[in-house]
Amino acid sequence: MVTIDLTAPPPPPTSFLDATARRLALTLPELRLVAELAGGAPLPFDLPDDAAGPDVPGSLSGRLGQSRGSVEDAAYTDAVRTLHDPDDTLRRRGLLGAGGADPGVLGAVGLLATPRLALDIDVAAGATQVKAWHRQSGGAVASLSTCDGIVFELAWFPVDQWTAELARVTAPPEELALGVSHVPARLDVPYALADSVGEALRSGRADLVPVLVGHSDGIVLADGEELGDAEAAAAVSAVHTESRGRMRILAAEVSDRATTSVGVVSWVLLRDGWHSLTPRHDDVARVAVVRVDPDDLATELAPVLAQVVTPEDDR
Repeated sequence: MVTIDLTAPPPPPTSFLDATARRLALTLPELRLVAELAGGAPLPFDLPDDAAGPDVPGSLSGRLGQSRGSVEDAAYTDAVRTLHDPDDTLRRRGLLGAGGADPGVLGAVGLLATPRLALDIDVAAGATQVKAWHRQSGGAVASLSTCDGIVFELAWFPVDQWTAELARVTAPPEELALGVSHVPARLDVPYALADSVGEALRSGRADLVPVLVGHSDGIVLADGEELGDAEAAAAVSAVHTESRGRMRILAAEVSDRATTSVGVVSWVLLRDGWHSLTPRHDDVARVAVVRVDPDDLATELAPVLAQVVTPEDDR
């Protein structure tokens, strides 16, 4: 049986610390040093090679000249190199002493490297993009997140608090004021129609949208009711024109099996907030676009985890 139930409310905390996650801000050099002290624990992302700048002979930018991407890479590398010595900063913060690094920090970094369940989260909202990695094993969860690749938030908490931590991931930035959307609370669209309408709008051919709707192989439903062509064209177009952000979560079980299944949760941020994107197959391939709240993420994720986690009896 799957033991992770994100839909059940957590038990009442016995103390203040039980109800909160431990959080710590670490620079990239500090994080690297802690990972080294944790027995060389691998981090859940690819580290840039400080020695390989963007203009190293033989590199792509070295042969073709500086591109916008290579200039940004150089700026990132320069920013990391200006940070203070991690050994010194960790000691001044009381996280490193004669006996080694703080046990809680070492344990969190160790859990990041040896989980049972892994969630890779990518959220973009407005001008902000956040990448987060949640790792769970037994009764504990560790998470690592960053919006710039220079400063990271390391957190660790009991698995009972995972639901609240997931809701933090989807909180829209304060600068993005929510309003009214032209997308119904529950929109059900043929996938081919949603895709082709998006392509037409990106190409500046909004005039093709009514034609695409009229020739669609399936109907468009809003809150269970069939829409006419004009209403369907407006609703499907709004999914693309109102987009202000998106979120994708990849969920997988970390095991020694040759094959590992991966589950996906996708949301899009529209004018009134988040809407989930759930594919299904009926008469044709379809996608449901459903209004959701940040607190709904655990409920959306629970069946995905149930699909990727191996039952105890089969392990």
